[in-house]
Formats: sequence, C-alpha cells, structure tokens
Amino acid sequence: IDKKGEILEAHPDFLLVISYNPGYQSVLKDLKHSTRQRFVTIDFDYAPRDKEAQVIAHESGVAMETALELAKLGEKVRHLKASGLEEGVSTRLLIYAGLLMRQGVPPRRACEVAVSRSLTDDAESQRAIGELAQAIFG
Repeated sequence: IDKKGEILEAHPDFLLVISYNPGYQSVLKDLKHSTRQRFVTIDFDYAPRDKEAQVIAHESGVAMETALELAKLGEKVRHLKASGLEEGVSTRLLIYAGLLMRQGVPPRRACEVAVSRSLTDDAESQRAIGELAQAIFG
C-alpha cells in the first residue's frame, strides 16, 4: 500500500479477476498495453439461442416457447449492429421483456419498452427492432 509504505503478502490461494469490456472504453479509459499484457484474456460471446432461452425462461418465468422467441429476437437485433445499431441487445434486456410479458404486457409492447427504447433513441433503429418483434411475435 503505497500511501502507508506497507507490503501485504497474498494468501497462496489469492486470485485476482478483472472484468473488462473493451467495446465500452474510450481512448482515455483504455487499458495501457503494458497493463493488458499482464493478464490472460478470455473472449465471451452471447450464448447459443437454446442456452440463452433457458436463462431467459429461468430468470423471467416465461414459458420456454416465449423464451426461445425472445432469444431469436436477440439474435436478430444483434445482427443490426452491422447496419449501424451501436450496441446489441443483452440477455438482461430480453429477461426484462420476458418479465413484462409475464405481467400481461403484450409482446410487441414489452419488446418496445425493454429492448428498442433501451438500446437507441434513433427512430429508424427503433422501427427496425419493432419490425423484428412484429415478425417474431405477430
């Protein structure tokens, strides 16, 4: 501890884990190369549709069929990143949509509130997400 001039001995089982999302960093907040080189990097992607649906069903309480539809929506929305959408939809937002549906909110409205409006203020992107929800949920 620099301020105290003290050195602490780490326990033999000590482990340091850092979660780092490079896509969210700005030039000013990015890790220095010398710091990054001191860590092992593990890249994660979204779970496959069936696994993501299991998480959505478990966390939101919706039926598996609905969870699979939400996971499908997630995949489709993530493909919109190639068309200019700044960020793909997280599993968390799909769970929020599922929670709204379980409380009686119609699927398209739940997706509008929990997904499209959470992801973007751009009217064109919101419309595209709404069309995807319409195609999946009717």
